[in-house]
Amino acid sequence: MDTLAIITRLAERRMTQAQAARCLDRSERQVRRLLRAFERDGPAGLADKRRGRPAPNRIPKAYQEHVIGLVRERYVDFVPTLAQEKLEEYHDIRVAPETLRQWMIAAGIWKTRAQRRKRIQQPRHRRDCYGELVQIDGSDHHWFEDRGPRCVLLVYVDDATGKLMALRMCESESAFSYFHATRSYLERHGKPVALYSDKAGVFRVNAKRPKAGDGFTQFGRAMSDLNIDVICANTPAAKGRVERAHQTLQDRLVRELRLRGICTIDEANAYLPEFMDDYNRRFGRAARNDHDAHRPLLERDGHDDIFTWQEQRRVTAQLTVHHKRTMYLLQPTEEAKAAAKKRVTVVEYEDGRVSIRFEGIALVARPFHKDGCVTQGTIVENKLLSGALTEIRKRQQQKEQALVKSAKIKRVKRIVRDRFAGRFPPPGP
Repeated sequence: MDTLAIITRLAERRMTQAQAARCLDRSERQVRRLLRAFERDGPAGLADKRRGRPAPNRIPKAYQEHVIGLVRERYVDFVPTLAQEKLEEYHDIRVAPETLRQWMIAAGIWKTRAQRRKRIQQPRHRRDCYGELVQIDGSDHHWFEDRGPRCVLLVYVDDATGKLMALRMCESESAFSYFHATRSYLERHGKPVALYSDKAGVFRVNAKRPKAGDGFTQFGRAMSDLNIDVICANTPAAKGRVERAHQTLQDRLVRELRLRGICTIDEANAYLPEFMDDYNRRFGRAARNDHDAHRPLLERDGHDDIFTWQEQRRVTAQLTVHHKRTMYLLQPTEEAKAAAKKRVTVVEYEDGRVSIRFEGIALVARPFHKDGCVTQGTIVENKLLSGALTEIRKRQQQKEQALVKSAKIKRVKRIVRDRFAGRFPPPGP
């Protein structure tokens, strides 16, 4: 369009050829050619004659179809860049990644960013009754800022009212951490109908083909004993109430802890009930139905054995049981002899105590520790990493202190031995 305006002024003799050549950055000879084409064909004469014609160096159609055929056959799920690398590596086909990308888009193999639309997350109405569905999740955050270590806050939010039902600070999201928080929740409110969580390993067995077990995690087994269902959300947006609560807590709770000078987990847990009352007064809402869906605790629900780590183990013919790299020797009582070559329940408490039971009867056992147990390569879930690192640091510090003490003792012994052997003169008076 700029060329048309300049050539039009040149044809009307309002501009010289030299001026037009400077404006178009072309030679005067080319300007005269453009002027003759304009006088002969009008504005269409200024268009490039190559427009609409196929490029002389274009890739043959048969070659393109051959490449697309290979991609469909072997690399249909590869991204264009990776597919181009494999075509060059295995088939000696050299084509630019962007060219292959355009070919794959035209063939329907690859979708552009605009075509890959995000999943639509439609809103879900709140539940009708208080205690019908409780969303639970943990938030790993610098709750104490630079005054203390990073830790996890376990959050329980009622779906119908949006109120905080329980809060607990802990080092990591472990089964025993959720046991503590859930137990305090049950003692305060009763048993909800269901808990709504993510697909973390605490709540769900994520192995496609587990080699052993009944399909329940320790937390799931405890909730099953309490007749509380655990439902796992497919996406974080599905449990949006607790996710949004995390944002509010990371803003308000952090500053409340700063104002009160709280910098330890125990101090925070002592303050959290007061914070929950203020939070619920500000942000809680009434449920659509006045019915409270919480159920009272039964006498058996308060038993300590429910909130323990329980696993099934087989007793050997020699009356031994293996659990977590430790062998337990059973006292040869009549009950223990009856459990030989049968499965028993190993109950582990949070403080490390272990009880072995057969048909509800506790068997007398003592641990038999083997020397040189290997602990390298232990599998640790992402949400348990903080707690695992804390224990590792403690163990390493103890080991280093023991090594330093041992080195000092060896050095003193060597000095004493060398002195008595005459290597050093006796000390002066």
